[in-house]
Amino acid sequence: MKGDLFQKCFDFTEAEKVRQLGLYPYFTEISSAQETEVIIDGKKVIMLGSNSYLGLTYHPKVRQGAIDAIEKYGTGCAGSRFLNGTLDLHRELEEKLAEFLHKDAALLFSTGFQTNLGVIAGITNKDDFIIADKLDHASIVDGCKLSYAKTFRFNHNNPEDLEKKLQQVPEGRGKLIVVDGVFSMEGDIAPLDKIIPLKKKYGARILVDDAHSVGVLGDNGRGTSEYFGVENDVDIIMNTFSKSFASLGGYVAASNEVIEYLKHFSRPLIFSASLPPSVLGSVSAALDILKSEPWRRKRLWEITEYMRKGFNDMGFHTGDSVTPIIPVRIGDMMTTFKMRKMLLENGVFVNPVVPPAVSPTDCLIRTSFMATHTNDQLDYVLDKFNNIGKKLGVI
Repeated sequence: MKGDLFQKCFDFTEAEKVRQLGLYPYFTEISSAQETEVIIDGKKVIMLGSNSYLGLTYHPKVRQGAIDAIEKYGTGCAGSRFLNGTLDLHRELEEKLAEFLHKDAALLFSTGFQTNLGVIAGITNKDDFIIADKLDHASIVDGCKLSYAKTFRFNHNNPEDLEKKLQQVPEGRGKLIVVDGVFSMEGDIAPLDKIIPLKKKYGARILVDDAHSVGVLGDNGRGTSEYFGVENDVDIIMNTFSKSFASLGGYVAASNEVIEYLKHFSRPLIFSASLPPSVLGSVSAALDILKSEPWRRKRLWEITEYMRKGFNDMGFHTGDSVTPIIPVRIGDMMTTFKMRKMLLENGVFVNPVVPPAVSPTDCLIRTSFMATHTNDQLDYVLDKFNNIGKKLGVI
């Protein structure tokens, strides 16, 4: 029927076509904990699609932190942080995170996506300008749209193009540079050592999304700003709990003034239910482990270098990745889906990345690693990539 709102739904058949080919890769059911091996359809497979970089999702202290919090506080807060949903646990975790990141204060949000929405739209308005990397996460893109600020997108990790965009901002306007610390598909790092001087030169502020960086980068795991030695120059650090912290949620760390402002002007914070006690307990325990067990980060980097070299030596192209996110570039979408399926059938779970996330000719397999992967698991993975890559003519 002409004008039917649902017509686009009726016309959407692409997913079903891929299902008919037996190649549909999404919403795969897992019936075990998110560890280095998971159970899919009753079979064990090696997990290379998880963001649990430190391997803490089933750590006994992290689980116990959640259990203890539930025993005392129950399962939820039944309200927003703004009204009845602030526990002493929220405040304690915020203080703990701020101290860890060497910032005045921190503020918790219910998801990582909401964190970027709430901060970007909360701190900017129609008179301000946002200058964002073209490959920034979708939550940043949507935060820019929600803000009503004028948004410029600069070429990925290109300080020269960033400066051109900064030069286009009218005198006297607020300017916010927004970058991912580590880009979630490419596995490369924002060059903060080159971006910070531009921030200072043009009087801008900067927000760094460290979702894939905290726990991974820096001598103490404090993320991209520690890695580059520019902690005092990064105004707002955003991070999630769904990666190294092995849970759900997000937060920002910044000056007291910025956090106070966001508490009263961030709509996703004010109008969303607050994080439940179980999350607060588990994240607090994960932070303790992150700080007290640096071997996890060291082991993660040993694995990263070993696997990157293994992929490259076989002839795979891993792009500019220098982190535990290693993209293996395949080419067209159907070959990517086939490789994903064949890997799964051979005991290796990976994530395919296809349009619109990448161009139709640059599809890839995204691999990511945990500090708890064993050498035997890694060698098994390399063997399967080598065999299947050759069968499909990728290498």
